[in-house]
Amino acid sequence: MASVQGSGTFAIGGDLTVHRLGFGAMRVTGPGIWGDPPDRERAKATLRAIPSFGIDLIDTADSYGPFVSEDLIRETLHPYDGLVVATKGGLTRHGPDIWRPVGNPDYLRQCVLMSLRRLGLERIDLWQLHRIGPDIPRDAQFEAIARMREEGLIRHVGLSEVSVAEIEAARQYFPVATVQNRYNLVDRTSEAVLTHCEGLGIGFVPWAPLDKGALAGPESALSTIAGRLGVGAGAVALAWLLKRSPVMLPIPGTGDPDHLAENVAAAEVSLSADEFETLDREGQAARKAV
Repeated sequence: MASVQGSGTFAIGGDLTVHRLGFGAMRVTGPGIWGDPPDRERAKATLRAIPSFGIDLIDTADSYGPFVSEDLIRETLHPYDGLVVATKGGLTRHGPDIWRPVGNPDYLRQCVLMSLRRLGLERIDLWQLHRIGPDIPRDAQFEAIARMREEGLIRHVGLSEVSVAEIEAARQYFPVATVQNRYNLVDRTSEAVLTHCEGLGIGFVPWAPLDKGALAGPESALSTIAGRLGVGAGAVALAWLLKRSPVMLPIPGTGDPDHLAENVAAAEVSLSADEFETLDREGQAARKAV
């Protein structure tokens, strides 16, 4: 059976070691990341398969469903032997595909306490601020998170969709263990943030890692390389991310066990320097063409 062992490891916060290829649990919910998944048993089967591939990092959020993803993770995988379940808070839901950030300290505290309750944990190993809320100064949000960390409710803190300046502002209150920004072969908007994370040893968690757009076409380098290696195009896209930086922690998500196995295959893909550079060039060209 395929394994993520070949993806290598990374120590989140310097002391929480996980394999670099993890699992994103957003897709074990309904359309628009709203409500129950169309096939609940298939979603649970996907979650149950995670340990068999050696995956030991699961990324979720209280807003996925909302609450559905966390509930399914507990129902299926608790007590999480050998698994790190990272979650996020700070987004409210008002319907399918509607996400509104709220940074009120009381709300953030509720997010943490309710995630602890739903996941059946006494401490969250990695809690990430899903977005900096526009409703209150960011320092008040960071201060509230720092207090929860000092209380022992949170072990490590991460941020999502932030700039270098925001990372540095947060570091005045707590060590930033991870940053979760959109990043993939085509979308390199967060290149400066990735470079900053590399310099500080901060884990970089790329969301939408499989968004490859036109690069998945039959004549593309991505498809050609995938065919030569005997894997799916998604596995090659993930392998490119893993090779791109030692702090990269891709978390491809799915609600299908077969698709999960296809993603795991990325850990066994070894791209040559020429293949990496070819994909890099095509990705940048595709971005400019959008």
